[in-house]
Amino acid sequence: MTKVIVGMSGGVDSAVAAYLLKKEGYQVEGLFMRNWDSTINNDIEGNPTLGNHICPQEQDYNDALEACKILEIPLHRVDFIKEYWDYVFTYFLEELKKGRTPNPDLLCNKYIKFDLFKKEANRLGADFIATGHYAKTMDGNLYRGVDRNKDQSYFLAMIKREQLENVLFPIGNFEKKIVRTIANEIGLNVAQKKDSTGICFIGERNYQAFIKNYLQPNPGPILNVETLERIGTHTGLMNYTIGQRRNVGISGNEKRHYVCGKDVEKNILYVAFGDSHYLYSDACLVENVNFISSKRPISCTAKFRYRGDDYPVSLEYMDNGTIKVCYPEGVKAVTPGQACVFYLEEECLGCGIIKEIYKENKKLFYL
Repeated sequence: MTKVIVGMSGGVDSAVAAYLLKKEGYQVEGLFMRNWDSTINNDIEGNPTLGNHICPQEQDYNDALEACKILEIPLHRVDFIKEYWDYVFTYFLEELKKGRTPNPDLLCNKYIKFDLFKKEANRLGADFIATGHYAKTMDGNLYRGVDRNKDQSYFLAMIKREQLENVLFPIGNFEKKIVRTIANEIGLNVAQKKDSTGICFIGERNYQAFIKNYLQPNPGPILNVETLERIGTHTGLMNYTIGQRRNVGISGNEKRHYVCGKDVEKNILYVAFGDSHYLYSDACLVENVNFISSKRPISCTAKFRYRGDDYPVSLEYMDNGTIKVCYPEGVKAVTPGQACVFYLEEECLGCGIIKEIYKENKKLFYL
């Protein structure tokens, strides 16, 4: 019998994925990954964030264990705490120091879920691994999931083509509401469990309080990008991202405002008011390029953030391996450090990490 090891997260998606595979006749076993030590961080008062409550990660494990009991499949457990720190979290901190907005989920998929996890599954005798991602594969290529609102191909765009070998995405052809319906019908304990949001290792923590454990806050001026007038004080550039409009730190000004840039050397946060042209760019340079597909188009569409719109773009392949991505109609809040993910209709081609932003062939001074 063909053996599949399913990455059990403690959520409804992976549990239903395991159920569907078992229903198809596979020998199914679960494997829970522990990637972060939830007890080492403090909240804003300096006390353990978790208080007297069970930590979210242990709750996830207990939920996964109960789901596996219901499905009558075994559950294994493995720790990748050191590896996650070395390959994902260290990068996350270094990017924040540069004033960029990293997306650790892409690296987690590349180095942990589709590398170390896969090796551990193979050690357990797996013929295939499976996850609860909303995505699809066909002929070695990666495609969007049927549910466009939940599609997670964006987060998989940094993995190598060979990492997709012997990988199954059982819920890629389902909408989320159908997944929950299945979970309810078979009596899964996680049927109504809320989806996890935000950065995986932060969980429900206060973000700024969490980051203080690793990066010393360095307050500085907030400037109106048009007048260069000082209009406030920021709490540290790592606490802000391009396009942010809540909790920016400008008091007494009700006009809608957005973070539009950072100057790391001068420790300045720039803010634009209204739908300002300062929020828009028409090109960016991406580095650390990864293609899953063998296709190298000169035009396609791109997503500049998860759940963002698809924009038509043209690609200029540079000699140093970077790609200049052009979008003449302009895109709002393209953010250094985020992934620019390329698509040809439903196929996810791969991605690059946004390095620099341009407008009218000039690098924007405030980014």
